[in-house]
Amino acid sequence: MPIHWFDILPSTQDLIHKLAGDGAAAGTAVAARVQTEGRGSRGRVWESPPGGLWLSVLCRPPRDAGVEVLSLRAALAVARAVEGCTPGVHLGIKWPNDLILGTRKAGGILCEARWQGNELGWIAIGVGLNLSNQLSPGIAGVAATLQTVARDLTPDTIAESVALAVAAAGGQQGVLSPAELDAFGERDVLRGRRLLAPVPGVAVGVAADGALLVAGAGGQITPMRSGSVVLDPE
Repeated sequence: MPIHWFDILPSTQDLIHKLAGDGAAAGTAVAARVQTEGRGSRGRVWESPPGGLWLSVLCRPPRDAGVEVLSLRAALAVARAVEGCTPGVHLGIKWPNDLILGTRKAGGILCEARWQGNELGWIAIGVGLNLSNQLSPGIAGVAATLQTVARDLTPDTIAESVALAVAAAGGQQGVLSPAELDAFGERDVLRGRRLLAPVPGVAVGVAADGALLVAGAGGQITPMRSGSVVLDPE
C-alpha cells in the first residue's frame, strides 16, 4: 500500500478528510513524521513528536453498519499488525480505543465519520503509536514506547503493515463476530477490573455491538456505549 509521507503536518486526520472530500479512494493513507495539531478522542491533544507512527487511513464502507465497533476492530487489527512485525510483543486493548503495553498506553485509535446528508460519506481512521518518540513529563508515567521491548521498530518498518490492517478492518461490516470477541477477550485489559466510571462496577467484557459491559453490585449488566473509563484505585 502506498503511503503519502510528510515531514510535518498539522493533522493526518485533517488531510485524510480533505483528500476524501476531493474523491480519494478507500485505502488512501497519509503519515507524518511530526504532527503539530494531533488529536485523540474527545478532542484531547495527541502529542506527536519525531519517532512515533502518526498515520491515518481513509475508509469508505458501503453503509454505516459496523461503524460503532470500528475503533475496537481497528485496535485488534493494529495490535496484530504490530505483533506480526515484532514477535514476542503482546499488546492489550483498553476499551474503546487504547493499545496497552504492560500497564501503560502505547497507542490509540481515532475514528471520525463524515456524513453526506443521511448517508455515510467516509471514515478517517487515525493511528498513533509510541515507538522511539520522547514522552513528555505529562504522560511519561502512564505511557509506554514500543522500542523499549522491540528496538528495531521504526515508523518506516511497520507503517505499511499497519495501514493495510486498518484498511481491511475499515472494510468489514456488521457487529463483532464471535471470533473477534474471543480475540478481544484475550487482550481485554479491563476485564475483571473495578470501575468508577462510566458507571461503577466490574468490567466483564464487551458486547457484539462494541458496548462495554459493566456488572453492578447486584449483578445487573449495564452496556456502556460511550464515556471515559476511570479505574477504581483500590
